[in-house]
Amino acid sequence: MADERKKREFDTREREMHPGTSYVPPSTLPDPDPEPGMVFRWIATAVMGKLDPTNASKRLREGWVPVKAVDHPELQVAADASGNVEIGGLMLCKMPAAKAKQRDAYYRGQAADQVKSVDNHFMRNNDPRMPLFSEKRSETSRGFGSGSK
Repeated sequence: MADERKKREFDTREREMHPGTSYVPPSTLPDPDPEPGMVFRWIATAVMGKLDPTNASKRLREGWVPVKAVDHPELQVAADASGNVEIGGLMLCKMPAAKAKQRDAYYRGQAADQVKSVDNHFMRNNDPRMPLFSEKRSETSRGFGSGSK
């Protein structure tokens, strides 16, 4: 009777699984196949279940172009009524990389100007009797013993 049982070496999980494959859950927002010279971005068309046409309109005026579902079948999503790729209130759009770099540079400049304005306002309130300290650097230490960095 003991000879009729299957040997354990034939009943292993390794034989059931295919080598080199493992389960990976799908991402909520899939990545499209790259297009040379283009960058992709998900644009909000609805927030908390309410349409947000102002945001979508602003992004389209910035130069973002909606991606058509027929152009990217690898995404495996159903198109909205206009044929665009849209998931959960987010629409996939693309823009030429050169224009996106210009846009990013503009917003970096805006942020730098705001920081400069705050610094100027801060230092304008400086009094020689009690000087303000504004040093623009940070440092980290590892904390092993005293004085080591």
